Amino acid sequence: MRIFVKAKPRAKHASVKRIEENRFEIAVRAAPQDGKANDAISRALAEYLDIARSRIRLIAGAGAKQKVFEIADSKDLLIK
Repeated sequence: MRIFVKAKPRAKHASVKRIEENRFEIAVRAAPQDGKANDAISRALAEYLDIARSRIRLIAGAGAKQKVFEIADSKDLLIK
């Protein structure tokens, strides 16, 4: 399953907002340097979906605000 994310690094408050079934807006406090914001986004997404972070892989948009993550073994995943 692919998850499309609009990233908001350096936010005052961290949040995960579901826009559509597989689209999210994720705000993180981390700066977009050295992959810190990407790590924080994948952590927030894993926590929101209640899955292991190791199941989430960034496949596009490492240096952009629009990102695409792939969830491994997503057959058992129910998005809240």
